[in-house]
Amino acid sequence: MSTLSVIVPVRNVEPFITDTLMSLRRNARTDFEFIVVDDGSTDATPDLVSDAGLPGLSLIRNDAPTGPSAARNRGLAAAGGRYVTFLDGDDWLAPGYLPAAVEAITGLGVDFVKTDHVKATGKARAMARAPEGRRGVALPARSGILPENATTMVDYPNVWSGIYDRSLIDRGLLSFDEDLHTAEDRLWTWRLHLHADTYAVVPLVGVFYRREVSQSLTQIGDERQLQFFDAHDRVRDELAALDDGDLYLPKLVRTYCALIAFHLSRAERLDPRLRKELRSRAAQRLADMPRNLVARVLPALGPEREQYLAELVDLEAVA
Repeated sequence: MSTLSVIVPVRNVEPFITDTLMSLRRNARTDFEFIVVDDGSTDATPDLVSDAGLPGLSLIRNDAPTGPSAARNRGLAAAGGRYVTFLDGDDWLAPGYLPAAVEAITGLGVDFVKTDHVKATGKARAMARAPEGRRGVALPARSGILPENATTMVDYPNVWSGIYDRSLIDRGLLSFDEDLHTAEDRLWTWRLHLHADTYAVVPLVGVFYRREVSQSLTQIGDERQLQFFDAHDRVRDELAALDDGDLYLPKLVRTYCALIAFHLSRAERLDPRLRKELRSRAAQRLADMPRNLVARVLPALGPEREQYLAELVDLEAVA
């Protein structure tokens, strides 16, 4: 068994993939495997991967695009490592990051470890810290959800700033909902914190997340941008199935409302039909939320976000 499987879904990342592969080479060990899933690229991405000479590399090719969730799942199915991590095809790693992450999770004996990361926008760099302040100690996974009014680990929904024990695969906690092309990481992160046993945040930084890439799904204004509704509805279903799910519902309502307000603030990137659908679905979801929680959450979001939501909510009815 390999020690670590690194799963890298890629599609049409020709301008960036050489940097990604070079960073993996600088992290390679004989007991690491790198599983690149090419998801129907139409540029030179798969050729560059094949020619990289990366030790431990496997290239899996999809003839047609399946989406990032399905591509990651295909990589998971091929993974043989004791631990698993992910990297997007336009991001890169600092030298030595992966060996340090393996050492951290092995030493702590937790289900998963999360790390800080660096946001790279052009030549600018900005540190993004995981919200949990306790570092290098094993914690209950659910401690990463609350409190309601603070930024917590479920508000840090990226899959690549972490390393995960393969036992989570057997428990169904590392697979992705394949119909979700955006916000899949939010649902995935909530499930991980709800159902895993232990985790830790460690003082380690080494993932460089490339922002504002034109082909990134976060930059494309089509129907997939509205899938955050589906992701958060499924989180609510997860909570409804738990005996103590009501404990975490206020946090979900706050997060959901904040995200609705965010998308309403950027509605101009959508065509008129999608803008109408966004407002319609937002109004319906707000109406479906417990009225007392909505009344409590809206003022706490700040005046700008509250205003976006107030246009869709009868505030007197929820007061």
